[in-house]
Amino acid sequence: MRKSKFILLLTVLLSLGFILAACGGSNDEGESDAGQDNADNEATEEDGGDTDFKAALVTDVGGVDDKSFNQSAWEGLQAWGEEHGLEKGDGFDYAQSEADADYLPNLTRLVRDDYDLLFGIGFKLEDAIGKIADQNPDNHFAIVDAVVEGDNVASITFADNESSFLAGVAAAHKTNTDKLGFIGGVESDIIKAFEVGFVAGAKSVNPDIDVKVQYAGAFDAADDGKLIASSMYNEDRDIIFHAAGGTGNGLFAQAKDIKKNDPDREIWAIGVDRDQHDEGEIDGNNITLTSVVKRVDNAVQEVSNQSMDGEFPGGEVLELGLSDDAVGYTTTNEDAMTDDIIDEVEEWKEKIINGDVKVPHNDAELKDFEADL
Repeated sequence: MRKSKFILLLTVLLSLGFILAACGGSNDEGESDAGQDNADNEATEEDGGDTDFKAALVTDVGGVDDKSFNQSAWEGLQAWGEEHGLEKGDGFDYAQSEADADYLPNLTRLVRDDYDLLFGIGFKLEDAIGKIADQNPDNHFAIVDAVVEGDNVASITFADNESSFLAGVAAAHKTNTDKLGFIGGVESDIIKAFEVGFVAGAKSVNPDIDVKVQYAGAFDAADDGKLIASSMYNEDRDIIFHAAGGTGNGLFAQAKDIKKNDPDREIWAIGVDRDQHDEGEIDGNNITLTSVVKRVDNAVQEVSNQSMDGEFPGGEVLELGLSDDAVGYTTTNEDAMTDDIIDEVEEWKEKIINGDVKVPHNDAELKDFEADL
């Protein structure tokens, strides 16, 4: 698999996005001076362009307002639509999936509605994207967090293990109990990368730190997320990281309930995919330590522009990580993410980028990683 020239174009856009994320912004307008492609876009619009081009996305069961992965993708498509003066339903749109069985019907309907580019948001849409792409070779498709072979499919992947490693470092420096938690949605290679990266980062700081891992089995089960978080906090685990989509909303709800009843208790939640600082607000306090972010929004916006401009990266796997500024962590909570913690995290970040630290992806790699500590 190879990185396409997409990464060169995306780096500038993403760098600007992270400046905003560090200041607490979670909705990047995606404006960029990224060279000739954007200049060509503006010229195309001024000349009338291909106003018939339409793009849409299909969410997984977490929904478009999951305050996480799907929402970030939708924000990116909205930014693309605004960039080209389009309106929802007339140039760009989304279809929300209530169950796994909705993926293929939603994609099929959007193809019939003459959308030229369709995004499948999340690895759970892998099979549906593969089928619809085979059936419609003249359309463009993109899948986020999975790889689907096909000349008309672009696969967008992120090094979630790298950014999760940095969150683990931050948590290990912040904890008062040396006991952490991780809540996953559906166990899979993608979510396992979040888990393993977080554990590796924490144990790089303190090999004896205890991290409890539990999967909810769903990305849309906030009540289950709340119950799991309650159990972990009751075990004196003072920092919990989730990679669970809408299920993770239960983590924030439980942490805020505890903080409301006991304002002096130090507990924290770590968000995922986008800056979830706002989800942690409670009576003048904020329980969001940091968020592990990946710029799904910018990737969706850029691939949409490439498709519209006739430069769609079909058949390519776009691998985006720390070195591309495509994943990272937030420092919005300045009271919690102190300069000392940030300095430590940045040191590990440089080690990863320079290749001095290879972050594990799975349990087997984590076992070897721990053995070398």
